[in-house]
Amino acid sequence: MKQHLIAPSALAADFTRLADELEMVDSSEADWLHLDIMDGRFVPNISFGVPVIKAIRPLTGKPFDVHLMIVEPEKYFSTFQQAGADLLTVHLEVSNHLHRSVQAIHDLGMRAGVSLNPHTPVHLLEEILPEVDLVLLMAVNPGFGGQSFIQNTLSKITRLRRMIDELGTETLIEVDGGVNTDNAPAILKAGADVLVAGSSIFKHTDPRGVIHTMKSVNVDTIKT
Repeated sequence: MKQHLIAPSALAADFTRLADELEMVDSSEADWLHLDIMDGRFVPNISFGVPVIKAIRPLTGKPFDVHLMIVEPEKYFSTFQQAGADLLTVHLEVSNHLHRSVQAIHDLGMRAGVSLNPHTPVHLLEEILPEVDLVLLMAVNPGFGGQSFIQNTLSKITRLRRMIDELGTETLIEVDGGVNTDNAPAILKAGADVLVAGSSIFKHTDPRGVIHTMKSVNVDTIKT
């Protein structure tokens, strides 16, 4: 059975009781903690930044999957590494020198990811794909939590999966936006490796149960 990863998105957590939320994630079957950094320029919202990441790093042993939704991300690679990031993802749409950015992230000892907005085609990754550890496909227009999953993302995942398999790389496909227990099987069947889920986990009365349900999906038994 192919094993996939679950990355709860801290953006949907209750920040008035953040330590409790992180304890829940830490004691659950989640694999990573997903952290969305927004600057109000690349996306129409501002979230949190380095001080929050640094403050919560001691509260959980889960790897920090940091998604930079910011312009000029290369200015901050070292800062996020020092704050505790294990994996750093930048957007293709704002990276004029993407190969250099991926190299810089690797040189700092982190895994490197590249993210695509819903309108950005996967074929633009052809030259960089062998160099990256992860591709994050946005299944909503980034900037706000709680949006509905864009169905065309499923065919996009399938196309990217084919590209990765043809290259023979171990690049992971991560999907973020509107992911829940209802559509998780279809997303995984299309070829995703990592599910990012925010509202569907943190807003649920049994968040550990939701994580367990998503983690327990057996792709091999899903009918097409």
